[in-house]
Amino acid sequence: MGRDFTALGHALSAAARSTMLNLLMDGSSRPASELAAAARVSPSTASEHLRILVDAGLVSATSRGRQRFYRVKDPAVAQALEHLGTLCAETPVVSYRQSTDARRLAQARLCYDHLAGRLGVALTDSMTAMLWLSAEEGSLWVTETGMDGLASLGIVLLSDQPSRRPLCRSCPDWTERRPHVAGRLGALLAGHALTQEWVRPAARSRGLTITPHGAAAFKLHWGVDLQGGQV
Repeated sequence: MGRDFTALGHALSAAARSTMLNLLMDGSSRPASELAAAARVSPSTASEHLRILVDAGLVSATSRGRQRFYRVKDPAVAQALEHLGTLCAETPVVSYRQSTDARRLAQARLCYDHLAGRLGVALTDSMTAMLWLSAEEGSLWVTETGMDGLASLGIVLLSDQPSRRPLCRSCPDWTERRPHVAGRLGALLAGHALTQEWVRPAARSRGLTITPHGAAAFKLHWGVDLQGGQV
């Protein structure tokens, strides 16, 4: 039986909804007012856009007091959107702020809950070269060497822990056009980088800034040098 893509196509057909999804792709939960401001639409128009995204199964909503907060529904939706991103044209840059945000997104960002951009791809390449990861037929696997290496950094993977989410998987990177690591490993690695303040989230986008401390850590542990990651 075939699939009906029309509802999904409609949900993705408005520039305002595209802006909202791009903001939510870092796994954050944001109020409707913030999404309306980012998309430059009125609160009532934003509510209609968000209703369409919720009805299409792309976004979920929760109430906190008098506000409603929205987020990408789950990792599977985030992965599908990242896949689609490799087929999409980039948003035209018409201001210095947009240029700065675009550079930050390309350098380092969160793809739902794991690292993406040049940083995510570079870490994946390094862990593969160090034999922490094994790439077979387009899939990624964590090796015993990788388990030990990650544990030495305080990132402990329990491969026998019950979970519907894969321990490690390959996710296509829409800016680098090459894969970065996702799954539970990707989430733990990103969480560790944020906790250690190796990266800091941007206030107005899902881009990340690599701190001087983080630049030193990425170079020391993985040989990854992104010139400090400052944009």
